[in-house]
Amino acid sequence: MLYPVQTKSRIVSSLDGMWDFILGDGNNFDEGLVGKRLVDSKPMPVPSSYNDIYEDSYLRDHFGWVYYQRQFDVSASLTEDRLILRFDAVTHFAKIYINGEFVGEHKGGFLPFEIDVTDKVKDCHNLLTVAVNNVINYETLPIGGLGGSMMDALMGGGGAVNLDEEYIQTKNTPNFDFFNYAGITRHVRLYTTPKNYIADITMTNDEVSDNHATLGYKLDVCGEGEAKVFVYDEEGNCVAEAEGLEGKLEIKDVKLWWPLNAYLYEIVAQFGEDEYHLPYGIRTVRVDGMKFLINEKPFYFKGYGKHEDTFPNGRGMNEVMYYKDLGLMKWQGANSFRTAHYPYSEEMMRLADRMGFVVIDETPAVGINGMFGGGANFGGQPVPTFGHQESIGTKVFDHHKEVIRDWVARDKNYACVCIWSVANEPDSSSEGAYEYFEPLFNLTRELDPQKRPVTLVSVQMGGGPLADVSSKLSDIICINRYYGWYFGGPDLVGPMEAFRAELKIWQEEVGKPVIISEYGADAVLGMRDSSENPVLYTEDYQVKYYVANNAVMDEFRCVVGEHPWNFADFATDQNLLRVQGNKKGLFSRERRPKLAAYYFKDRWNAIPHFDWEVKNK
Repeated sequence: MLYPVQTKSRIVSSLDGMWDFILGDGNNFDEGLVGKRLVDSKPMPVPSSYNDIYEDSYLRDHFGWVYYQRQFDVSASLTEDRLILRFDAVTHFAKIYINGEFVGEHKGGFLPFEIDVTDKVKDCHNLLTVAVNNVINYETLPIGGLGGSMMDALMGGGGAVNLDEEYIQTKNTPNFDFFNYAGITRHVRLYTTPKNYIADITMTNDEVSDNHATLGYKLDVCGEGEAKVFVYDEEGNCVAEAEGLEGKLEIKDVKLWWPLNAYLYEIVAQFGEDEYHLPYGIRTVRVDGMKFLINEKPFYFKGYGKHEDTFPNGRGMNEVMYYKDLGLMKWQGANSFRTAHYPYSEEMMRLADRMGFVVIDETPAVGINGMFGGGANFGGQPVPTFGHQESIGTKVFDHHKEVIRDWVARDKNYACVCIWSVANEPDSSSEGAYEYFEPLFNLTRELDPQKRPVTLVSVQMGGGPLADVSSKLSDIICINRYYGWYFGGPDLVGPMEAFRAELKIWQEEVGKPVIISEYGADAVLGMRDSSENPVLYTEDYQVKYYVANNAVMDEFRCVVGEHPWNFADFATDQNLLRVQGNKKGLFSRERRPKLAAYYFKDRWNAIPHFDWEVKNK
């Protein structure tokens, strides 16, 4: 799916701004609201998550339907073109109506969808209504549990449900450790194309060396017309061209895309009267033994797991903060991040492309771990994860495939995307896990024209390296490990021995490159401890934790990256393990640095991006 850009043949118009908004009656959809102006509505900014905009606890924790509405006009001069209504993300389910007529729907809260509304609109006073449902359950990604939270269990209410009885869900119980922000969270746009148009562009790096590149291209089109493709460098010079819907582009004296030293060419595709412009970086990625190669050089990942989380936007677009975050990361010497735990906005992907950050791109498949007893919020109903009628995997598998198709289609041309992650912390060691994940790995590889490495991010509660299906399916291993926090803290001696023993298995018996994709300890900003043995939740313990873990990681040549969890503090559902959210950030939610931010600044600026060797390796 092509990102909407304005060219000589295409006009892009924003529908962002102030919309009318009302809450619905739980999970009961009201058909009577979609064809008339909403009554007793309140203004709601789009894009944003609606949860924190008003001082209303019922709004923050609302379960079920909400309704957005606005009017828009269409210039009469555009009536000869195709008119497309595009939503970049609506969390988690949307029904779309124009002038009371149903025009489309979409499931999934983190990827775009489009509707051809050419024959659905009038010149003026079009009424656009969007019904949004934030319910999460065993058929959504991310997963919602069917039991109460840990707080419910401790307080004696809302405990686990009996799956033998009919269950009517009345609240959201996340099976994941971040707040379930919802609404129209990313841009809404109208754009035009000619009747004969370019539907998609696929680029491949067929042959790449230091001074020459052969690119493959393929145009998916609708209608009839002649096709031409041109490549322009950053100075505006045309350096390659070809004719036809599919072919090769030869670039001499090529400038490659490098981490933190990005170079983007501009691909200009023409088909009949239509024209589309695609920024494109040329680079290669592959795994070689226990090395991860970018442009044939061994790369070391320094960076973070992150979240799209700011106040009061919630999961809503905050483009200024995108620039701030990547600026802070560059200051620290970081070179990469993971889109934990869902695909980020395309504006962030385009910025990462421009600034040269390497991205581990992840689906919203978090919480596929029923046997862990309710996931991050605990207190839920343990159910079989795979292979049974009531299992999570059985109910969500088809949706998982749909998400992968849309995800790869959106992000396949971004140079920054160097690894696909099909899931975060699934139950990847139990019976049925291999049968569930093998088709998803195969589908991702089949869909990706550039054949990037594929992984899943493994949880510490599994059965160990050899039992984890990731050891067989993943091209590169990503593991989340909390030795010295959830497992053993505040003692660090025993946990580090256990960490060392596990990494020895990954290196000697699995033999693939390993990224420590999460490790961390909560620290409340400003909470200090001057003792030799700092206590939990202080900034001092957080630093001591990282020093100990990094010392172990530096001993193993299989470790090709470190991603502390998390870049910044973020909001979660309430429970007794969360102090006004998750405090594992190296920065506060307002982006104020903790002591650990300065520790990693010193460490990462001393570690080169490529060919890093430690004397103990």
